[in-house]
Amino acid sequence: MRDLRLLAPACAAWAAAWIAVAGPDLGAGPALVPGVIWGAASVILVILGVLVLRSGRRRSLVAIAATLLVVLAAAALVSTAAAVALANRTASPLAAIASDRGAAEVVLEVTSPPRPMQAAVWEDETPRIRVDGTVVAVDGRTSSPVPVTVGLAASEGVEWGARIAFRARAQPLPAAEPNAFRLTGPAEVEILAAPPLWLSWAGDLRRGFNVAAARLGGDGGALVPGLAIGDTSAVGPALDAAMKTSSLSHLTAVSGANCAIVTAAAFGLAALCGLGRGARVALALTALAGFVVLVTPQASVIRAAVMAVVILIGLALARGGGGVSALSLAVVVLLAQNPWLARDYGFALSAAATAGLLLLAAPLARRLSDVMPTSLAVVLAVPIAAQLACQPVLVLLDPSIALYGVPANLLAAPAAPVGTVVGMIGCLVLPVLPSVGYALMQVAWVPATWIALLAHGASALPAARLAWPADAVGALLLVVATAAGLWLALARAGPGPARRLVAGLLVLLVAVPLGVAVGPGLVARAQHPPDWDVADCDVGQGDAVLVRSEGATALIDTGPDPEALTRCLTLLGVERIDLLVLTHWDADHVGGSDAVLGLVDTVIHGPPDGHRSAKVLDALDASGVDSVEVTSGMRGTLGESRWRVLWPPTGAQPGNDASVVLQLDGASGRAIFLGDLGEQAQARMSASAEPGPVDLVKVAHHGSADQSARLYERLHATVGIIGVGADNGYGHPAGDLLDLLDRVGTAVVRSDRTGTSLLTADGSGGYRLWVERGSGDVAPRP
Repeated sequence: MRDLRLLAPACAAWAAAWIAVAGPDLGAGPALVPGVIWGAASVILVILGVLVLRSGRRRSLVAIAATLLVVLAAAALVSTAAAVALANRTASPLAAIASDRGAAEVVLEVTSPPRPMQAAVWEDETPRIRVDGTVVAVDGRTSSPVPVTVGLAASEGVEWGARIAFRARAQPLPAAEPNAFRLTGPAEVEILAAPPLWLSWAGDLRRGFNVAAARLGGDGGALVPGLAIGDTSAVGPALDAAMKTSSLSHLTAVSGANCAIVTAAAFGLAALCGLGRGARVALALTALAGFVVLVTPQASVIRAAVMAVVILIGLALARGGGGVSALSLAVVVLLAQNPWLARDYGFALSAAATAGLLLLAAPLARRLSDVMPTSLAVVLAVPIAAQLACQPVLVLLDPSIALYGVPANLLAAPAAPVGTVVGMIGCLVLPVLPSVGYALMQVAWVPATWIALLAHGASALPAARLAWPADAVGALLLVVATAAGLWLALARAGPGPARRLVAGLLVLLVAVPLGVAVGPGLVARAQHPPDWDVADCDVGQGDAVLVRSEGATALIDTGPDPEALTRCLTLLGVERIDLLVLTHWDADHVGGSDAVLGLVDTVIHGPPDGHRSAKVLDALDASGVDSVEVTSGMRGTLGESRWRVLWPPTGAQPGNDASVVLQLDGASGRAIFLGDLGEQAQARMSASAEPGPVDLVKVAHHGSADQSARLYERLHATVGIIGVGADNGYGHPAGDLLDLLDRVGTAVVRSDRTGTSLLTADGSGGYRLWVERGSGDVAPRP
């Protein structure tokens, strides 16, 4: 019980930060939460004073009041920090610029390494990157630092620590977002200052290491930078998916384990040199600081470093509450420095894993030692404790359970430290002794390849991931099930009514959610062919089209209803969307966006239109999505397919005629998606983009009569899909449009008659068709 009480200040601070940063989104002023907490703390302080004066017979009440005061003080500290930061956001000049929908010259200090945006590139094939930074000046005037995020064309000078300037528009983000604004529209970037020397050395070292790792080849070469310095830029989609499915992705993220390895190595080296305790500590801290700079001190890295120190403190103190109290203090300090960490999944996972190791590893090891050697019990207890503590958080990210996560981690455990340490040494030696450094990287390639093989093997096993109820309900069920399982495993009491009751409860807590989550999906997926290329989802009067290419999935629009889209995604077993295309902001195209929160990597869209677009994009941004405003000429990849934006032109005003028109070329043929373009916009698009014949067309505006006959004659598509609701009241699809498609030889697939339909390319320009509801009157040409 003492350990759990020591976590109370951290839990209170976490809850206070969670509520405080989201207060303005709920209509509360930034000062409301800290005001309430400070008021409660004042009352408790008065009560504590009274009790101290009369503490002769009330020492227990004094202790309770003192504990409450400490808890409230932690909550007040982080909520006050949140209020100050929120006030700075409101006072920023960017707020007025965003309100006026204007543009401004901003000066940005880059606070994160550039991250590649896989979906979007410019016409000249220059890749897009996203950076986070702090705006320090607006239109030549110094302003209070405000965190922002911006997408840019890749440039060698845009690196962590650099100061850059550009002209951009600002879009406010929800208060609960760690970044206050999203900056859009920068065309040219001016480098005002290069990164300082203490940062630039690390950037040069990382780039050289990545170039050398690329020469190693295979999945092992892609994983070596991840194991050594947490750089996963070379990890492809297939390997990334396998690592996540097998619960091994944490090995390529900078974690407390990496920091602990660095610190322990520094301690060991200092001991070999005969240095005293003070010198050993100094050397270990120096090594840890250097490592943090090398892998970049983002929030996740700082968390990992602090949590590694927490574990070392707990081990050094060798007492029941030492490590837990240090963990609680670290959480409070980090939240006070950045209250938005309370809503960061990485922070939650770091804290949960550390708490699991401190609270569960030892009891599990003692229990396991009853049936196996102690050394093996300790080895098993560590990954089990971490996995049990993290799984409720992981369910919030991905509503499934990695069935083989613990065995995979056990098999990877001997290889990961070798790959990390040898790879890191190779990284440091490479600039000085290139041959020796590369030889060390080749050694690190062996354990990295083993981990990749484990990931692919575990992910290929039957039922590698078991579906679980999503969101808070799923996490709460898992917490209760985990607590019941731990009580059964750790309690020494023999069989009895209480034990049988808990065992029965555990069976229900596992069986019922699994049945609810897995059953419908298995039944539904058994009804359709698994090898489809294009799926037209039945979402009523609206558009939602899925396209697959070499394991990657795109979704063009989301329809009007999240439940209808969720039904389609469940039917087809779609658990990840690599590219979301929002053609325009009408509700029948974006109303179902809530269904894909947490599933999407990148979203591209046309010109924003204020409140409607902000409502959709804010929710997507909050789930960690990269969003890009696109115009004609931009292009990118989806698996092995390539896509190109044909419309809208730069400067287009929001609306149907500014719909994003996408052309996709790949193994499934050539497809074009026309959004809701009207006849005149279709004619202008056709004249400027000159689209050629296609195999599939997503018919514009649900088959309205406002169509360009010349465009459809030019496209001469094999299949035309129409997202339309039965008895829609608009007369969609129009008879003239159906006559036009019939005249040009385009077979019609319409969702009001077929329900969800699946098209599979036959390699000769035709498609095999599966429909949820067959009417027998439509089919594509063979």
